[in-house]
Amino acid sequence: MKQQQRQRPLGRLGTGIGWRPEIADAVEAMPGIDWVEAVAENLCPGHLPESLLRLRERGVTVVPHGVSLGLGGADRPAEDRLTALAERAEALGSPLVTEHIAFVRAGGALTASPLLEAGHLLPVPRTRDALDVLCENVRIAQASLPVPLAVENIAALIAWPGDELTEGQFLYELADRTGVRLLIDVANLHTNHVNRGEDPAKALAELPVEAIAYVHVAGGFERDGVWHDSHAHPVPDAVLGILTDLASRVTPPGVLLERDDNFPEAGELERELGAIRGALERASTPEPAEEASTVGDAGGSSDASDLASARQRLALAEAALLSALVAGTPAPEGFDRVRLGVQSRALGAKRADVVAKVAPELPEILGADYRPAFLAYAHGHPMSDGYRRDALDFAAHLLFGGQSGHPESVAETDATAAASGILGNAESRRLLREWWLDRSGPAPRSQRPNGPAGPGHPPRTPAPLTGGGGQLA
Repeated sequence: MKQQQRQRPLGRLGTGIGWRPEIADAVEAMPGIDWVEAVAENLCPGHLPESLLRLRERGVTVVPHGVSLGLGGADRPAEDRLTALAERAEALGSPLVTEHIAFVRAGGALTASPLLEAGHLLPVPRTRDALDVLCENVRIAQASLPVPLAVENIAALIAWPGDELTEGQFLYELADRTGVRLLIDVANLHTNHVNRGEDPAKALAELPVEAIAYVHVAGGFERDGVWHDSHAHPVPDAVLGILTDLASRVTPPGVLLERDDNFPEAGELERELGAIRGALERASTPEPAEEASTVGDAGGSSDASDLASARQRLALAEAALLSALVAGTPAPEGFDRVRLGVQSRALGAKRADVVAKVAPELPEILGADYRPAFLAYAHGHPMSDGYRRDALDFAAHLLFGGQSGHPESVAETDATAAASGILGNAESRRLLREWWLDRSGPAPRSQRPNGPAGPGHPPRTPAPLTGGGGQLA
């Protein structure tokens, strides 16, 4: 059944926008929206947002966009994550699901080292080893999903030394060997042009354009010669130009505007959608593309033993890079150390931003001290189990001075916390202590799903982990 579903043509999606809770009302009211994309990890199949349900009732297609599978990692994709993605596709009646060509964690059993989480999409090396592993991981995902899978090219601040393939060649072989669809992000092509000197036109010329499922368009900003794919700024003309180039080669089935932060008024988003439509209209008429096959060559260049060896080599390489970025270990040979520093700081800043959304009480309690305190903590404490655990660990670090603690001993930590200079007043210590006690146990002490930050603070539902911003998608 799943194999037959993957062979169905996807059809036209049209013009869409990334659905986010902050702009849900605006998206519902926008004219000309054919479809939306929602971050899969932010959705609960049994409790879908009312806004998405209303859009579905109107016939608007909803596509779940995953950010945590880590298909480009050395490990096989986790069964529970694949099951969750499949459940969301079925709950939404989606024609496809999408993910990224990236790794998001490294270490663990393959390297006999601690598992590290990036909290971000990181580029895979464009080598035969990485391609073999990625192809196998994509096949595993395809076999677990009830609808076709499309995978996205990502933006990168850093480049791996020793690439054996260009981006276009890498994507062509991936699609050819697996039959996977491609989600082409033209903003990411622009980012890689600025940051890595890669020619977007060359990448487009090498792509199997008939495999394109849809296209992402997003904005960013340049600082000190580095382009940051922020998803929080207007779409620049250079990105629209790449979209026009792509549309001159093939008519994309769908095009979607991504915006993940710093949301403007609805009118500004509608103007950006208008600019996207204009970029498509400026394209010369392309030759019709043949419908892509969604079942690729099941073969490959590696037998089981070769693939196991490739996984081992890739695991060691990715773990060394991620450890340098988040744990302060020496930079692997061949990497640009300046760029690694830029990426490392970006990862720390993103951790601080997302933890502030997941646990908004922390910046409320700590005030102006929150960000510098969290960045100092992150420098020596890599994330290993997601952002919500990161928030708890940060609070425990402040309360216990880096020692593991228990609720009954919290009162003994006031002097340590005060000495840190961060919790220098009794009220901040009390509020943080109450918040940590309420969240660290198997259930909130208040017996509410999400307990209060302290007296006078209403119960909160933790903000969802957003998928974009800082080159996430």
